[in-house]
Amino acid sequence: MDNVSKTTRPRPRKRRSDAEHSAAAVLDAAVEVLGRQPDAKLEQVAEAAGVTRQTVYAHYPSRPLLVAAVVDRITAEAVTALDAAALDSGTSTGALLAWLEVTWRLFDRYPLLQHPSVTGMDRSDSDQHHAPVAERLERLIVNGQTAGEFDRDLSPAWLVSATVALGHAAGVEVAAGRMTAEEASESLRHSVLRVYGAGRA
Repeated sequence: MDNVSKTTRPRPRKRRSDAEHSAAAVLDAAVEVLGRQPDAKLEQVAEAAGVTRQTVYAHYPSRPLLVAAVVDRITAEAVTALDAAALDSGTSTGALLAWLEVTWRLFDRYPLLQHPSVTGMDRSDSDQHHAPVAERLERLIVNGQTAGEFDRDLSPAWLVSATVALGHAAGVEVAAGRMTAEEASESLRHSVLRVYGAGRA
């Protein structure tokens, strides 16, 4: 009896390990599939993950929950890239340009970020998902205002909102075919620097 008990004990742990592996595979596939094709069906996510559609729903009971998890993963990718850019070193204007470069690169790579399933999120949910990226922007804004690089009369929170809005506007222009990604990126940088009063503070 003891031998049987010892043999069967590891099984729940293995089941948990299998479930965790399956959940990770689903999320990895969703980032690739939904990130680049926001209207893709969950069957496509399941196929890319090598699991059944039922398995996808077992881990993420609804499409919005899966989309939210994908956005969190993309946000984590952005945070890693921003931290690698060492935004707290050098000038605040240089840090701002680096922040724009990193976030625009991800924005361009993942059309999901411009999709109604994300842009139409409840404001509090959206703020929570993007908080780590926005916090880094607000910190460099405060540093820039303290150093006299940016207009001190403008609220850091307002500048964060204005930057996000300009980024979305640039994405809309690219999606509509009115600008190339390179043109939109250049216009975004130029517009943000003007809004911040960079060089005129």
